[in-house]
Amino acid sequence: MAQEYPADGVRPRRRGRKLLIGLVVLLLLVAGLLVIADRVAVGVAERAIADRVSQEVTKQGAQAAAPDVEVGGTPFLTQVLDGRYQRISIKLRDVQASVEGDAVRLLVLDVDARNVRASLDTLRTGQGDVVADTVNGTGTISYESLAALLDRPGLTLGEQGGKLAVTAPVDILGQTLTVSGTADVTVAKSGAVALRFNNLDAEGLPNLPLARALLNNYAKGISIDVPLPDLPFQLAVREVRPLPEGLAVTADAKNVPINSAS
Repeated sequence: MAQEYPADGVRPRRRGRKLLIGLVVLLLLVAGLLVIADRVAVGVAERAIADRVSQEVTKQGAQAAAPDVEVGGTPFLTQVLDGRYQRISIKLRDVQASVEGDAVRLLVLDVDARNVRASLDTLRTGQGDVVADTVNGTGTISYESLAALLDRPGLTLGEQGGKLAVTAPVDILGQTLTVSGTADVTVAKSGAVALRFNNLDAEGLPNLPLARALLNNYAKGISIDVPLPDLPFQLAVREVRPLPEGLAVTADAKNVPINSAS
């Protein structure tokens, strides 16, 4: 006859196993809901910050496509409760602003704000400052808008060997010659972009002092300090580098209200 095992020796283990499985499922559901709530809160904050940035860009007299905002750091909700955010990234495309009557176009402006302080009430109502300990910005000025400021017919700019290169037709002693060369690009004390064309030449240039003097005068005429529009978030220009896609501008600032460009 087969031996029978008492039912009460098996059922408790089965009940315990079912209870454990149920608890794991419940914890997974709660974790999933928290993740969803966290991501929803991030989206709300990113849209609110994007709206404020758009308002400040317009207030500054500039134009740009709608900004892309990304709030970094996880989990987000704990950052909300603490009122401090690890990182907020803002991307502005096709930024245009008038400088002394001429339009300067930045193809893109990337802003990286670190250790951002903002209360829950500020995010909810839009009132109050969103302050970043440090803000770094990188922008690209199109060569077309830079050439327009130099205002020389036929002049084109680009990058060559890490330097700003120029090509332009120039009338010298009754001949139209193609002038080419490079410039030194630095940041002036005023924050403007300083262009110094010290190395220009032209194929077929007459071997005459007057011809060389005319070419030197042309170089001096396009060696100017290009004023930049006021950058948002109180960014101060630190470095300028020619790249194939445009003139790259690097700027930074500290203790900045990122929802106030004034």
